Amino acid sequence: MSYRENKTKPTDPGNITQFELFQANGESSIDISDSAVEIKYFENLLSNTKTLSIVVVETGNTEGGEANKKGVLDGLPVRGGEKALLVMEDMQPNKNKLEFKDDNAWYVNRVRDASPDTQKDIYAIDFSSKEFFSNEQNRVCKRYDGKVSDTIKKLLTEDTANGMGIKTERDLTIDDTLTNYNFIGNDKKPFYICTWLASKSIPETAGELGGAAGYLFYENYDGFHFRSIDALFDQEPKKKYIYQGQPGIPGGYDDEIISYNINKDIDLQNNLMSGTYSNRSIFFDFYACDYQIRDFSVDGDLNTPGSGSSKDKLVSAGVDPIDSVADEFRKPISRYMNHILDVGTLPSGKNQEEQLKTWKDDPYKPTYDVANTMVQSIMRYNQLYSIQINIMIPGDFSLRAGDLVYCDFPELTTERSAQVNDQSGGIYMIASLCHRLTSRDTYTSLTLVRDSFGRKSFK
Repeated sequence: MSYRENKTKPTDPGNITQFELFQANGESSIDISDSAVEIKYFENLLSNTKTLSIVVVETGNTEGGEANKKGVLDGLPVRGGEKALLVMEDMQPNKNKLEFKDDNAWYVNRVRDASPDTQKDIYAIDFSSKEFFSNEQNRVCKRYDGKVSDTIKKLLTEDTANGMGIKTERDLTIDDTLTNYNFIGNDKKPFYICTWLASKSIPETAGELGGAAGYLFYENYDGFHFRSIDALFDQEPKKKYIYQGQPGIPGGYDDEIISYNINKDIDLQNNLMSGTYSNRSIFFDFYACDYQIRDFSVDGDLNTPGSGSSKDKLVSAGVDPIDSVADEFRKPISRYMNHILDVGTLPSGKNQEEQLKTWKDDPYKPTYDVANTMVQSIMRYNQLYSIQINIMIPGDFSLRAGDLVYCDFPELTTERSAQVNDQSGGIYMIASLCHRLTSRDTYTSLTLVRDSFGRKSFK
């Protein structure tokens, strides 16, 4: 673990222009902008929804008459599910705003860590989106057919009254899939189904079944996303940052890194156990009482019948692939997995008669390339978090989980060096972010990931 901090870079506090908490019936509200001493806003590629957490310090002057002042919890009162509107801005030159209103409003999830005192209360309030609660209240029980990307759109927009989807009004970004998949929801939650389908999806741009597998389902400020990992890595970097340990930002960079933490942990055993370099999947077909074997390698050099490869198919962030470990560790298959061959997905057809005919024509034909898709998606997810860097920058509310950024770090020498490190620098994906706003300062913390080593040139 390598950690560096630049203490020469001050940060300015952002602004809270509105923070209003409403009663459950919506008849009255309280302005809590002065009581909130800390606001933390979170996005994560591995989380289906965004979240918000605030720390409240109050002295009993928020609500009530002159003789009987009450705080937020008792004065509103707060019981869970209360709606909150929040508008805040950073101190960047263009004053980026985050506006949580209308379909993007917050709702109280829980109150925790209360510290009652006769003079002062300190507690935290956690907020979630409306879709978070809708997902908890609904189950998917109907049948879906056709392209996975079309199914995802239906799950997110269908009426909750039928107990199917979550009927979000938020913007959707869905990459078209080549994959078709017919299934019945079996009373699973909508977000569970979306995440489950992500591992079975291949982007339409791949051009072939079993190629470039791996999708992510997540929410950020802009809405819900069902995105191919390849498509995310194919974006233009949004910002360019540098750490140099001295005041001033060199030309060509948007801002400087205040501190960074590079995870230099190398765990060969863990990579072997997870099948990062090569793996074997054995698929049992319980209809035919037979099995299939699929071997998969990052470089396709297994020389095994039925083997697949991610080489030259996947979009990478760096120049050196993760498979640069010695052949004696990389080529032998290190992970064995057993699966039920998913030929039990429902056959296509408008009615039972057509579906039965489809099944009789070829009862063992799956509606997608299950073997190659599954083994490649497993490897793709393992590779995505191979390299991780945590950085902290001055508050920048324009950034989103899933964006690409470009970072440069100095060479480690006995003297201060102006040279950047070609191995740690380059393009990264924002896997998670936290915007932290207080009365004193505003920071943005980023967890950056990528699937390969080395620095690609900035476009």
